[in-house]
Amino acid sequence: MTLPSLLFGILVSTLYGALFHFIRGGGAGRLSLYLLLSWSGFWAGHLLGRQLDWTFVSVGPLNLGMASFGSVIFIGIGYWLSLVKTERKSK
Repeated sequence: MTLPSLLFGILVSTLYGALFHFIRGGGAGRLSLYLLLSWSGFWAGHLLGRQLDWTFVSVGPLNLGMASFGSVIFIGIGYWLSLVKTERKSK
């Protein structure tokens, strides 16, 4: 992996997380959550595609298609899990 492809991957995954935050809204905590999920999913998708030798929209050594898919999956699951509300019992 070259430095330009690493930086491009960080930029693209950051844009995915920021775009989701722009669409769904929330505070700084939500933005942090979406960015972390997007970064994790992006690199997990890239590595999974590399391991399984699935090539979909490659940009140099970066498997952008699988990485984008991983990012969207992680953000979607993380958003869904963050909707769970806990009930507080009052005395």
